[in-house]
Amino acid sequence: MVHAHPWRALAASLLFVVNVAAAQSAPPAGPSKGPGHAAIASANFHATNAGFEVLAKGGNAFDAAVAVSSTLAVVEPQSSGIGGGFMAMLHRASDNRDIFVDARETAPKAVDMKAYVGKDGKPNRDSSINGPLSAGIPGEPAGLVWMAEHYGKLPLRESLAPAIRIAKEGFQPDARFLSAIADRKDVLSHWPASSELLLPGGKVPDKGWTLRQPDLARTLERLADKGVEGFYAGETAKMLVSATRAAGGNWTAADLAAYRVKEREPLTVDYRGYRIVTAPPPSSGGVAIAEILNILAGFDLSKLDKAHATHLIIESMRRAFRDHNEYLGDPDFVKMPLDMLLSRYYADGLRATISPDKATPSDLLPAAMASEPGMHTTHFSVIDTDGNMVASTLTVNLEFGSAFVAKGTGVLLNDEMDDFALVPGQPNAFGLRGAYANAPEAGKRMLSSMSPTFVFGKDRTAVIGSPGGSTIITQVLEGILAFVDGKSAADIAAQKRFHHQYLPDRVDVEAGVFDDATAKSLTDMGHVLKERSPWGFMNVVTWDHATNKLDAASDPRRPSGLGKVQ
Repeated sequence: MVHAHPWRALAASLLFVVNVAAAQSAPPAGPSKGPGHAAIASANFHATNAGFEVLAKGGNAFDAAVAVSSTLAVVEPQSSGIGGGFMAMLHRASDNRDIFVDARETAPKAVDMKAYVGKDGKPNRDSSINGPLSAGIPGEPAGLVWMAEHYGKLPLRESLAPAIRIAKEGFQPDARFLSAIADRKDVLSHWPASSELLLPGGKVPDKGWTLRQPDLARTLERLADKGVEGFYAGETAKMLVSATRAAGGNWTAADLAAYRVKEREPLTVDYRGYRIVTAPPPSSGGVAIAEILNILAGFDLSKLDKAHATHLIIESMRRAFRDHNEYLGDPDFVKMPLDMLLSRYYADGLRATISPDKATPSDLLPAAMASEPGMHTTHFSVIDTDGNMVASTLTVNLEFGSAFVAKGTGVLLNDEMDDFALVPGQPNAFGLRGAYANAPEAGKRMLSSMSPTFVFGKDRTAVIGSPGGSTIITQVLEGILAFVDGKSAADIAAQKRFHHQYLPDRVDVEAGVFDDATAKSLTDMGHVLKERSPWGFMNVVTWDHATNKLDAASDPRRPSGLGKVQ
């Protein structure tokens, strides 16, 4: 049961205050002229090069985004694919407009919460993360068509050409790809089409193996030829429905035909003279980032030592994540108090509850959430010669999603149904505990942490995002703070990370993020530090307006990535 605190009641009574999205003091949304050259940073060099191939044909950033996305679907199916979905932030230079494209997956009409609940009343993890019952209706194919048709310059086929070529000719997966196969071998081996594709001879392949995907190439060709109809109707749709239902899934042709891309108004927040443009619901990330920045705006972190500045950031994270899943869901299905959550007055109330030198035990704050960091998503950032920009985060959820390949399509399906609050109050695969606002309903989009973001300043712009499950939010936050402090793209992508998400009540840290003195000070304040293996894969592009210099950086945590300027 959630108990209202006095400061929350006060904030709720001040809903007339101006929403951060309408702030009048924001810097300009972007420079008036483009940089004259382009930059792309993605998780795989094949994808970055595909983007530049399309730019060389006369395409713009949005065409390049289609090329990068579809190529990632071919070379990194453990992280994203046309059997999954994405959220993208677009900036169109011609009219200085920012657009949020929501190509998140949706629940099929026949969704039944009982199918995901065990006899003990707790989530049945097998049904929500493995096999076709765990798969939502994919959004990525429709999203790629939408970007090409509404914002691109080239025919869709030209932007999909690099992905189709690589799928036909093959490529050699890197060590991370092969490790992901090993991690999911038991589930992949259960499904014949998955095993045939990824377990040659029934074994995890060795380094040097060439993966060819002729079925996926043909599926992409149908998408290229017929647009949305090439995936959500006709031959591809028939194979998807047949394969999923034969294996115990509940998709129908009507589910596929009903899928629609949504354009939504981005969230904006001002912080230290910069205008941050970020993701609205059904992403929870943008709301949390805005909340944290609004809290931090009342502190002068530059006058504090590292330990005390970090303490205030952690406490702001704690409070924003407390709200993260309590209120948020698909805006087409649930009413959310965004005016309250994004209000400066609400942030003032939250800030007043923070001690300058003592951690607040999470059990003294209402709501219930927890998380474990994850790596099973991907992100890329693009700026083209004219100043068009794309920040896009794509996912199939866990490694290889559901691990189910639909026979004849080459499409590996997501396991995004696990991102719903299938049993409100019980954790999902990332440990996230959701509320009824995120309960599954037919056609509903599940909540996401994906947070593609632009940071606009008078002199500099950044395009930023990362995978990492629920840690996406804190990664992007720390990237924003670093950019505002003047850090380079390479420094932002490489910087060590820390993360607090309300519950469990601890600070996850990468090795070396704090020196011994800072770690001791934080511990003395009551913070519990837990070292974890590195997480995330940030891809950042920055633009210096005065010199028109672009920088592109891919996170050194994954050697497959490539940031490139030309």
